Amino acid sequence: MPPALEAKSINKSFGSHRVLHDVSFAVQAGEVHALVGENGAGKSTLMNIIGGIHTRDAGELLLKGQAIDPADVWQARQLGISVVFQELSLTPNMTVAQNIFVRREPTKALGMIDWQRLNADAQALFEQIGVEISPTELVGNYSVGIQQIIEIAKAISFDAEVIIMDEPTSALSESEVDRLFGIIADLKAQGVAIVFISHKLGEVFRIADRISVLRDGEMVGVTKPADSSPDEIIRMMVGRSFDDLYPPKGVVGDEVILEVRELSHPPLFHDISFSLRKGEILGIAGLVGAGRTEVARAIFGADSYSSGSIALAGERLDIKSPREAIEKGIVYLTEDRKVMGLFLSMTMRENIVSAALGRFVGALGILRHKEIAAESGRAMQRNDIRPRDDLLSVNSLSGGNQQKSLLAKCLSANPKALLADEPTRGVDVGAKVKIHQALRDLANHGVGVIVISSELPEVLGLSDRVIVFREGRISAILAGDNISQAEVMRHAVQ
Repeated sequence: MPPALEAKSINKSFGSHRVLHDVSFAVQAGEVHALVGENGAGKSTLMNIIGGIHTRDAGELLLKGQAIDPADVWQARQLGISVVFQELSLTPNMTVAQNIFVRREPTKALGMIDWQRLNADAQALFEQIGVEISPTELVGNYSVGIQQIIEIAKAISFDAEVIIMDEPTSALSESEVDRLFGIIADLKAQGVAIVFISHKLGEVFRIADRISVLRDGEMVGVTKPADSSPDEIIRMMVGRSFDDLYPPKGVVGDEVILEVRELSHPPLFHDISFSLRKGEILGIAGLVGAGRTEVARAIFGADSYSSGSIALAGERLDIKSPREAIEKGIVYLTEDRKVMGLFLSMTMRENIVSAALGRFVGALGILRHKEIAAESGRAMQRNDIRPRDDLLSVNSLSGGNQQKSLLAKCLSANPKALLADEPTRGVDVGAKVKIHQALRDLANHGVGVIVISSELPEVLGLSDRVIVFREGRISAILAGDNISQAEVMRHAVQ
């Protein structure tokens, strides 16, 4: 019996840059086949070819043994191939139900949309998945994590024979990942073929039947979890191994750099109080929707708060905007680099200095371009951003190098306190190591660092202390031997 989906000898170049070279890949009905590799290895390009986004230069696509050539996403879906893309494709000013059934709305007489049925169909999908999301709410009112679940529900709604999930858990909490894996198990039992792309090797080994590894646009191996190990997969991905994903912890002093007292903005968060010490990495954990990002944005001046106080180095602040926060020394690394973090059509140089442009303004308001170029060059070297050409546009970079560019942008503002929200979302293991080390180096130089992450191992591996959020409140502040995955999850859900 032929595979549910097969790609044979796929080649793809963008200009002179070869992205895929003679890549073959197949997934069987009722199988979860993981595709892994560093950012820039060609995973998303291969899936974009299968999903109708890009055309291949050479090679063949087969669906149940029959040659196919999807011209666009819609045609791929009609053929039975549904893709949950890494970059969310939802329209924020439309409702949840409208996003799920766009171009497929149920109609009544005279072609009018049947809104009652539209919302009921969306509600049925969410009940099937086991989540509580309002079909009539605007998508833009939900967090990135909830939007990811909506994307997955949309893919499921097509009754596809092949579902490709590109980093589907990047914005999900532990409990939401468990729920998603339950959905995947149900789909697998129904004979659906699942392609699972992820940088989280723990999840790959938990869910996959087979694992294919791409490196530099070439397929370097296919294995089964039982026949391999995460370290072996890392060696296949990057040609080397990492002894430790997290740098050694530093020495934290007693000086408080940031103090938050009784910060509230009902119903999002209530009575948030904590201190961040100079040189400390303070982790914030909790389920998606627990209020972690909302508090960080309020501290940064991106959102308002109703009551409470914020002090930096003993000075009480009344921050009204992100610009004021940056001027005072508080910098926020957003969880959504594409929408909120980077100017995608601008160069890396322009992005890197954008948060601290005032430092480079000379007489008569003229920019000192030599200093800008020097700062950009140092930042690229320090953060290992590749390629080294800082006049390239940011949207030409891989996801990992975009994330490192976002970090470089934040560091160019010389923060006293850095709020890093999902700092390694959607990046490969190599980029993670570099970002983790950069955050620890920052703390070792006296900066206070807050790390908000949905990856519990990241929170535990980086943090000197951990704050656990639950339903908009702090449920625990853990330190020393009390910092464990079991203890964090106990306070996050009980």
